[in-house]
Amino acid sequence: MNRLVRYAPLLLALSVLARLAWAFATPNGMNLVDLHVYVDGSAALLKDDLYNFTYSVKTPDFPLPFTYPPFAALVFLPLHYLPFTVVGIAWQLATMAAMFLLIKLSLGLMLGDDVAGTFRWTRIAMAWTALALWTEPVRTTLDYGQVNVFLALGAIVAIRSTRWWVAGGLIGFVAGIKLTPAITGLYFLATKRWKAAIFSAVAFAATVALSYLVLGHQAGTYFTTLLGDADRIGPVGSVWNQSLRGAMSRIAGHDIGSGPLWIGGVVIVSALAIAAWRSLRRDDRLGILLVVQLLGLLISPISWSHHWVWVMPLLVWLVHGPDRDALLTRIVAGYWLVTSVIGIPWILSFFQESIWLVSRPGILAWLGTVDVLGALLVYILAIYLGRRRVNLESAASRSREPDPRPST
Repeated sequence: MNRLVRYAPLLLALSVLARLAWAFATPNGMNLVDLHVYVDGSAALLKDDLYNFTYSVKTPDFPLPFTYPPFAALVFLPLHYLPFTVVGIAWQLATMAAMFLLIKLSLGLMLGDDVAGTFRWTRIAMAWTALALWTEPVRTTLDYGQVNVFLALGAIVAIRSTRWWVAGGLIGFVAGIKLTPAITGLYFLATKRWKAAIFSAVAFAATVALSYLVLGHQAGTYFTTLLGDADRIGPVGSVWNQSLRGAMSRIAGHDIGSGPLWIGGVVIVSALAIAAWRSLRRDDRLGILLVVQLLGLLISPISWSHHWVWVMPLLVWLVHGPDRDALLTRIVAGYWLVTSVIGIPWILSFFQESIWLVSRPGILAWLGTVDVLGALLVYILAIYLGRRRVNLESAASRSREPDPRPST
């Protein structure tokens, strides 16, 4: 372990260079299809055609529409005026840097910034980043030119801020770019940061108002017609969709939609999330944040595998967190480490005849629940360890109580 920490800067440098070599040397390494959607799609707003735009140069079988809130188009628009190759390289490097900061700030939430900022723990963050670049959520984020790591970094910067207007404002801003970070508002509620929770909603509403003011009916198209249309985002049954709805649909053999079956699943995982949150230590800020983010990934209609970049802070929490020595913690950490490095959805994608077909052999359907199962294991682990801790504390308290029986 000491040797790994010692050579962490070198490992990170080699990992970054290998990742860049992969991008330029492989046939599809610099496709960056989602980045094309951000850049080219945002330019379509200038033609009053934002939500009719599709990108199909590299994806002729699945033209990619602009599926994000209109505020995102306003944020991405300046990128359209730069050469795409420059944007692509800068995006890759910035994503890697953001991944390092995400891991380092996660360590700071657990250990305190004084400890996490030391020479040793900075190198540990480098070692984790070197590994992260080759885990499925991060490598697919880099392959597609996705925005997920930046959104996760925005969320963790927000919850670390003690200023309610900074914390809430950041969450509202990133939710305006992509709706998924809005789930972070539950963290504010769980930690009784009422002003931050309210202001996050106000800030998001401001992004909506600005979108209507600048884009008019294009904003109206999104919020009145397209919002909530999962079919427009992509095939719910694809193994790349690691949400609860995706997993349940593959097992059922058809898209279960948002009906009673899915609602029942949401109620169950929400109850587990609440129980896990109540089982954590009150000062375990990273643990509480992860419980919230995993819930968001589970209940979203579509959570592509590259949305699961929270796996890296999760691994940091499992390996270095307060219950790191528990056998079950190590087992769950091993599960996430193996499955994310191997990339189970990536392997299973070779066995799905079409991304549009939901039904598949049972063993493939159940293997396709890999991230959902991992999230449930985290909840169950937190509940179990919390109850064990309470029982141990109760036993210790009873042992310290004086014996009420008279001495003889």
